[in-house]
Formats: sequence, C-alpha cells, structure tokens
Amino acid sequence: MISRHRRAFGAFAVSCIALAAMPVRAQGDWPTGRPITWVVPYPPGGTTDILGRAIALRLGTSLGATVIVDNKAGATGTIGSAFVAKAPADGFTLLGTSIGPQAIVPSLLPKMAYDPVKAFEPITLIGTIPHVLIVGNGQTFRTVAELVAEAKSKPEVLSFASGGNGTILQMQGELLRLQTGTRMTHVPYKGDTPAIQDVLAGHATFMFAPVAAALPHIQSGRLRALAVTSAARLKSLPNVPTMGEAGFKDFVVEQWQAVYAPAGTPARVVQRLHENIVRILKDAEVVAMADKLGVTLVGSTPKQLADTQKADLAKWARVIKDANVKAD
Repeated sequence: MISRHRRAFGAFAVSCIALAAMPVRAQGDWPTGRPITWVVPYPPGGTTDILGRAIALRLGTSLGATVIVDNKAGATGTIGSAFVAKAPADGFTLLGTSIGPQAIVPSLLPKMAYDPVKAFEPITLIGTIPHVLIVGNGQTFRTVAELVAEAKSKPEVLSFASGGNGTILQMQGELLRLQTGTRMTHVPYKGDTPAIQDVLAGHATFMFAPVAAALPHIQSGRLRALAVTSAARLKSLPNVPTMGEAGFKDFVVEQWQAVYAPAGTPARVVQRLHENIVRILKDAEVVAMADKLGVTLVGSTPKQLADTQKADLAKWARVIKDANVKAD
C-alpha cells in the first residue's frame, strides 16, 4: 500500500515538475513553431533585397526555421520600418534595411511613425557601400578641385543627380555644396540607374554613385571617377583618390546595410540572431555575392551598429538643416 502511494506521489511530482518547466522550455526553444519574417522596406531586386534574401535563406537553415522575406516598400523605406517597429518583440519579425530610413529620413519628415532609435534593437551592421564621384566623359573636370572651381565661377549652373530626394546620394551632393560654399542644383531621379544614365548623357554634371553601379561605365571610359567617399582607396579603383586625398578631409561617407528587431526583443534572441548572421557573413558564397554588389561586409556588434546609427543621425540632421533640404 505504502509503495503504491509512493509511486503515485512520485508520478504526480514528476508531472508537476514537467508542467512547471514547460513555459521555460518553450521560451528556450525559439524559433520553433513559427516562421520568421525578414522585412525589406524596398522593392525586390535592389542591394538591400538581394542581401536580405541571401542571409535569410542561410539564417533559416542555421536556426532550423523558416525565414520569409517580405518586401514592404514605400515612403523611402519608412513603411516597412514602421511595420517592424510595431511588431511584437518576440524575435519573429526582423528588419533588413539601410541608412536611409534609420538615419536620414527621420530628419526630413516632420512626423515619423516610429522612433528610429527607440523602436528597434540593433542586431548587426551587415556591411557598407562606398560611393564614387563621377562625371561624364564629355565634362572637362579631372579633379574635384576643378569641379568645385567651376561651380564657384558659375553659381547654379552645375547640377548633381541622385536616385531620389532624401537618399544618401543626394546627401553627399548637399554635403559637398555646404563644404565648398557653392550653389549647385540637385536633380532627383526615380532610382540610381536613370540618374547615372543622365550623367552619362551630360544632362547632369555629376553625381555620387554606388561604386558597383558606376564601375562598368568607368572601366569603359564613358564615366570619369574623380574621387571615392571611403576612408581608404578601393581595390576596384586603385588609382582614384579618396575625397580626403582630393582635399576634403572630413568627407567620408558610406551607405550601410543593417539588421534590427523590434525594441524589447529578448537579449538572448538578439544575441542568437547576431551570432548566426555574423557567421553567415563569412560564408564564401555570401562574400562573393557582396563583392559583386560592391558591399564591404562588416558584421558589427549591436552596440557598434547603434553608435554608427546615432552618429549618422546627427551628421545628416545637420546637413539637412544647413542645406535646407525638404522632403517630396
């Protein structure tokens, strides 16, 4: 009788322990049971989308989960960003984005649907994209100094193209204008490609363009590269000086790609995502793909991403204010 009661009590105790452990085990098993959504706040086919899909595919394999890429484009990337900002902080919604919605657009819009810092948990800075100042081969300029001298002698005659208002490409033109005290006209296009085409045709004097997009035209001789915006010279353009070498020591600009989660996402989930994504960025196929896109992979810590974002928020806020840049 005693033995039977002991066995019954033992079975009951084991059941209680198992039930008590269930919530802890369920939390520890993230991300089982549900797919993870990787939101790209731009249309398919761009650098942010291509990078996101490559990482998401491998992240799913690494975590043993399904990762779905969802393009929520519009409003210069802020629609997708706002969606993630309002999503549950459970690790099942991520934002694969760029510098624009996180560090430039917030200073352009009078009212934002999200706080670019407080609404997110930084995971990692994926990589950076250097830019190059280009002119068509019909232009006479051989150096940035010659371009600036022409702009000073002919106010509002020279023009610079960009892929749209509020883009990092426009911001670099505005920064050059502010640093040199020149008056040049900004000509926005619907994307980088048409902007480059009009520089090729001579309809716009110059532009700052992603190196990967401009490189084929530079190599063919149809475009002339005056300087790169990175801190050091690039392997792909070894004979092109940096803006610093060209006489503009404070002109270092790199477009960045990064991953965020909604604010409040558990630290252990952020850490696991960080570890897995950084490991993916070392994958040979991902490295090769990034090289073709002109992306220098980084894989920063969450804090390094946060520091980069805050510094760029302050930097571009000053440029936007001083240059009186307005949103569309």
